[in-house]
Amino acid sequence: MTGKDEAELSRLLRAAIAGDERAYADFLHRIAALVRGFVRRKIVQGGVDPEDVVQETLLAIHVKRHTWRPEAPVLPWIYAIARFKLIDAFRRRGRRIEVEIDEIADTFAEPEAETVSERDINRALDGLPPAQRSVVSSISVDGQSIGETAAKLGISETAVRVSLHRGLAAIAKRFGRQ
Repeated sequence: MTGKDEAELSRLLRAAIAGDERAYADFLHRIAALVRGFVRRKIVQGGVDPEDVVQETLLAIHVKRHTWRPEAPVLPWIYAIARFKLIDAFRRRGRRIEVEIDEIADTFAEPEAETVSERDINRALDGLPPAQRSVVSSISVDGQSIGETAAKLGISETAVRVSLHRGLAAIAKRFGRQ
């Protein structure tokens, strides 16, 4: 870009700041091409969309145009904003490497099945009052429903629910899992 081009951009931005919409549109059109070229030269890897950086830069220029000093060259100001927006884009992307899960799935260890022994079950049920022990055992160990347990024990379904809740809460408290 020549000194004459730089002077023209400065003139356009001064006119834009003064309220000339046509000068502002011309200014944005010209700098969009400059910023696009700058950003594309800087992005050597994928992961950052150059057009997103261009749009963010143009938006920042629009918002911060009042910070440009009219006596200073305009291009260093524009390129500084573009550089900061490019850095922001790289930071958002992070230093992550994205790998398809299918490519590494066979390297994961199989989850170990948690086994519960009969001794563990008896230990959990110990200390419960007999009525709660019968309800918890019927539902949690034998797999019976609330209705089946109520019929088997000759109590109401509400009483089964209350007893189950209290029994499980007591077991959780006893093993420190409240």
